[in-house]
Amino acid sequence: MRRRRVLATGKLALERVYALAGLTMHQVTAAQLGEHIREHWGVEALHHLRDVTLREDASKIHTGNAPRAMASLRNTALALAELAGWHNHAAAVDHYRSHPDHALDLIKPAP
Repeated sequence: MRRRRVLATGKLALERVYALAGLTMHQVTAAQLGEHIREHWGVEALHHLRDVTLREDASKIHTGNAPRAMASLRNTALALAELAGWHNHAAAVDHYRSHPDHALDLIKPAP
């Protein structure tokens, strides 16, 4: 069961969540299965950030190693924003798009 708070009402909602796996109940424990699911959604959350916030799917870069290099740069940008204290990635993107000179502050060595 998953518990979540409905923002519109403030009420707690319980959801039954199903997952499909190529494993039998004798091959994996519930804790191990839960860990695999959390890892999967952690990766999906990063892809969502890159796709939605950084518009990766709209990129015109499709050949050679360039797409992988750009994905690495996008991951680096997200990580630097988090290290700088940004919790809202869309707000960070908007800020640095409007103030590109501030982006250098993200990579300056600490005094």
